Amino acid sequence: MTAADRRAELAGARQAVLERIARACTAAGRDPAEVTLVAVTKTYPASDVLLLAELGITDVGENRDQEAAPKAAALAAAGAHVRWHFVGQLQRNKARSVARYADVVESVDSIRLAAALDRAAADTRTAPVDVLVQISVDGDPARGGAVDEADDPDHDLWRVAGAVAAADSLRLAGVMAVAPRDWEPDRAFATLAALSARLAERYPGATVVSAGMSGDLEAAVRHGATHVRIGSSLLGMRNTLR
Repeated sequence: MTAADRRAELAGARQAVLERIARACTAAGRDPAEVTLVAVTKTYPASDVLLLAELGITDVGENRDQEAAPKAAALAAAGAHVRWHFVGQLQRNKARSVARYADVVESVDSIRLAAALDRAAADTRTAPVDVLVQISVDGDPARGGAVDEADDPDHDLWRVAGAVAAADSLRLAGVMAVAPRDWEPDRAFATLAALSARLAERYPGATVVSAGMSGDLEAAVRHGATHVRIGSSLLGMRNTLR
């Protein structure tokens, strides 16, 4: 496939996804401008990210530092300006690398991780990192996510949010969640919306709600998502994942 063919393919997929978002917003009585499309480009080359940026999609999500770091470097070398979202589980020993390029880290779910990311951001950048607290809506931290009133203080939602809010080099921007496979998306995103509202009462600046992927973005928009993370519907399915 030529670069021109790939660009046309991505342009068509972009339009289709934006139309889905617009229809979902209309059904929910919302303005489509309230919802940001984050292109999840894991396993796709930097050339695709460049094409998406040319098409106006400049919020880009990655879930593995070993793939994201060289992509970020490639985009910077090409002079492209994108807003990088780190959306995968983050190990504390990767915090320094991620802090160098990530504008948003959507997967902070422990006090210890917040502290490691704060130290890394202080050492590597001048602007704070926007942080979303990842929430486990079903209360199972094994799949990643802070828990409402958890037994483990390190993964307690309110303690994690407080640690992020108090950090000098982080900014508490909101919450993120993935709907559990055994839950209906509406149930999951309604739970997330309720927790997000409680968080925003304590921290008025924490208004971002990152929820919804290719298969459930309509339910996420219905329950107030401000960001949807779209991979396959935008970039297609790859035959081989690395």
